[in-house]
Amino acid sequence: MLSYIIYGFVRLLSFLPLRILYFISDLIYLFVYYIFRYRRGIVNQNLQLSFPEKSKNELKLIGKEFYLHFCDIFIETIKFWTISESEIKQRCKFIQSDFMSQYEKEGKSVIAILGHYGNWEWMTSFSAWNDYLFMPIYKPLHNKVFDKMFIQIRERFGAKTLPKQDTLRRMLSCRNQNRFTITAFIGDQTPNKRNIHYWTTFLNQDTPILQGTERIAKKMDQAVVYVCMRKIKRGYYEVEFIPLFDHPKQTAEFEITEKHTRILEEIIKSDPAYWLWSHNRWKHKKEI
Repeated sequence: MLSYIIYGFVRLLSFLPLRILYFISDLIYLFVYYIFRYRRGIVNQNLQLSFPEKSKNELKLIGKEFYLHFCDIFIETIKFWTISESEIKQRCKFIQSDFMSQYEKEGKSVIAILGHYGNWEWMTSFSAWNDYLFMPIYKPLHNKVFDKMFIQIRERFGAKTLPKQDTLRRMLSCRNQNRFTITAFIGDQTPNKRNIHYWTTFLNQDTPILQGTERIAKKMDQAVVYVCMRKIKRGYYEVEFIPLFDHPKQTAEFEITEKHTRILEEIIKSDPAYWLWSHNRWKHKKEI
């Protein structure tokens, strides 16, 4: 019953204008940062280890900016449920994605890699700009009500969510039907300990990287692009698709993984506050 009450409340909340929702976000920030101190220890440690050259005051400022942005993501995701197509197109613009049409003409589907940077949930508004079958991969929630809610939010403008366990099967099915697809992979998640097969240096630390994206890219031989999302100002984003590899099968082992990891690293370094610092990204330690 509680799940349905929350579902209904969030739905009603989504109809409020963003200017009011951002006021709510500011209030949430005060509770999250100062009172509940949500994951403050993890955030501070991640920032200190990632930027040892920065002063305590610089790191504190980045941390505060992160929590403000983190609360905004929560509010923006709620608003995404009912936001109009015209408004989302003003707030989340996609640039330099015309080359996708060439891939479509060639019958070569695309794997798009992104990180937890900016507002990755708003990335699914890409489907409002074109007729491509955009498939963001997600991990289903145990709570069926909340799972349904997030699917509805993510499919708001025509994207088709793809459960993690069905990724390869669905991609093969689309290929057999000669359907052009853009499948979105999150590339900065932490692998399960038993699935760690590759380590690299990322943000000044030994970091395990998921290999599933590279393996599927090579198996399917789909073009690989990186999704670079930048926050222009509060509530406004710009997204650029950067072509990486047209023929993944011809790449060396770990070449794809290293490439998308380095791009994300540069994006984070250029504007650190907008990455998901509350994620316990370095919980696994490399054995020496």
